[in-house]
Amino acid sequence: MIKEITRPQWKDAYPLMNQLRTHLTEKEYMSIMEAAVQENQYQLFGIWENNRLKALVGFMPMTTFYYGRFIWICDLITDSQERSKGYGIDLLGFVEQYAKDHGFAKVALSSGLQRHDAHRFYEEKGTYDKVSYVFKKELKEI
Repeated sequence: MIKEITRPQWKDAYPLMNQLRTHLTEKEYMSIMEAAVQENQYQLFGIWENNRLKALVGFMPMTTFYYGRFIWICDLITDSQERSKGYGIDLLGFVEQYAKDHGFAKVALSSGLQRHDAHRFYEEKGTYDKVSYVFKKELKEI
């Protein structure tokens, strides 16, 4: 049921990814996908049912002093018409098993401050701990 979304299927995943990443055009999405796969070992997996993509997760391996070797979940989205059917928790479980199978000790992610329902999902259903805030700064064009 959970399958890797391969390069020929990237465009098929765009409408669902766009529900999460509304700022991206299809062209930008395709360009970022190419770079993320090539430069960061980004992987995209989805749950397909009746030839329709219901949910997806994108993640990549990372190593930092804070976490050591871990999997960073970059994107997790369930189609807005398909929520509360267990797809999200299935994908989290898939990533956690992938991490264990590949020698990673942790899974981590970031979630926007305004996404209260997502936070409740990660803490209650996913049993993730809230451990930090993420800070960013937009830099002027060089």
